[in-house]
Amino acid sequence: MSSTLFPPPAPILAEIDGSADRFPVRRIYCVGRNYAAHRREMGGDDREPPFFFSKPADAVVPSGAVIPYPSATRNLHHEVELVVALKSGGADVSVSDALGLVFGYAAGVDLTRRDLQSAAKDKGHPWDGSKGFDQSAPLGPIRPWTGAPPSGRIKLSVNGQIRQDASLTDMIWNVAEIISECSRLWRLAPGDLIYTGTPEGVGPLQSGDKIAAEIDEIGALTFTIG
Repeated sequence: MSSTLFPPPAPILAEIDGSADRFPVRRIYCVGRNYAAHRREMGGDDREPPFFFSKPADAVVPSGAVIPYPSATRNLHHEVELVVALKSGGADVSVSDALGLVFGYAAGVDLTRRDLQSAAKDKGHPWDGSKGFDQSAPLGPIRPWTGAPPSGRIKLSVNGQIRQDASLTDMIWNVAEIISECSRLWRLAPGDLIYTGTPEGVGPLQSGDKIAAEIDEIGALTFTIG
């Protein structure tokens, strides 16, 4: 009888709002520059086709966590995002069918080593080191949801001072379009998370900072940089 060389890693389980059940995370996909003002902030055009990058599933950390300031950077940035959690999947999903894949939504933050990202952009290198590092995907409780996606306020504060404050309606590509486009590149499956982009106001974090993210109707996420 064959056996594994060492115990397999524990599954990554995300909190579900109001439930003792947990959401098993399979993959994390992220959309870049999906708010017009943030595109301009980062030097992009107003409406380019959406592009994606990824983070490992074990980059997820729950609300209330203390996250060590990551190595190899002197310019750690926050990016608050609406996160879509999928209950089913498929390839080449149409826009009209895309919302049927959704289990719920959460507040999330895409932590970014901005100096590493800038260096990678200048050299045409991949973004993995700047985006997919350990504990780079803080995630609030997932709120089960049916029907039209949330459309309210999305905001983030650092030490009580608001840094990002926008409306989900400012997204260039809406949730259904994002799911559909993502499914053209990968076969989506239950357990996938999609971080849908951040509004303007991204900025640096320091050790000791307390971060609070909140999305109307969806909930909040808090964490501290240790």
